[in-house]
Amino acid sequence: MSRSDQLAENMALVREKLRQARRIVVLTGAGISAESGVPTFRGAGGLWREYRATDLATPEAFARNPRLVWEFYNYRREVLASVKPNVAHKALVTLENRTPDFVLLTQNIDGLHQAAGSRAVVELHGNIWWVRCPQCGRRSEDRRVPIPYPPHCDACGAMVRPDVVWFGESLDAHVLQTAYAKLGQCDVMVVIGTSGVVQPAASMGLYAQEHGAFVVEVNLEPTPYSRAFNVSLLGKAGDLVPRLVQDSGEPS
Repeated sequence: MSRSDQLAENMALVREKLRQARRIVVLTGAGISAESGVPTFRGAGGLWREYRATDLATPEAFARNPRLVWEFYNYRREVLASVKPNVAHKALVTLENRTPDFVLLTQNIDGLHQAAGSRAVVELHGNIWWVRCPQCGRRSEDRRVPIPYPPHCDACGAMVRPDVVWFGESLDAHVLQTAYAKLGQCDVMVVIGTSGVVQPAASMGLYAQEHGAFVVEVNLEPTPYSRAFNVSLLGKAGDLVPRLVQDSGEPS
């Protein structure tokens, strides 16, 4: 069977699974946002000035030089301010609207899913448009670009930080509990644009599969989990996801 025939067969299978599913979980990573022009800030070429994101997105960096960290995040906010959701983001809104039980887990902090119209979004790594006070724990939305330095908590006056999960930090326990509850119950899981190397998100597909879900991966390149999942579709999310959703029809 040719590669194009195999793709067509797999696409048809996934469309049918989505049509029949009552409970769907989608997990998205940097790949879906990259198609809107969002830089990944990680890997080769992922430098801001002479710094790597992995050196700045840490509690230690914020404690050592909060002004530098805020300059980095203000730069990222400036980049994101003009970025729009793409057709893959919008296709997931369509899928949500016709699925009885749907949740969208995302590793992305850019808020593009909500901008597209998604409602059932669980942000595993936080949101760059929100700030959090390390002193009193207060969270609030702040869309100023840039945020004047130093940004202070309205409640207690302490300096706030971006409300994102930094390297070396654990994910919020309630967020994880919500995610795994949905993963353990879903009929179909679609993993889109993830590298399969950042835990715990990387192994969520296997968790869903172990609990009976049909798991589909959509990514530009194979990941460490491609062979384990039921179907791996190689290509751009903007090309594949709308085709999967558009033709899958209403649930039976």
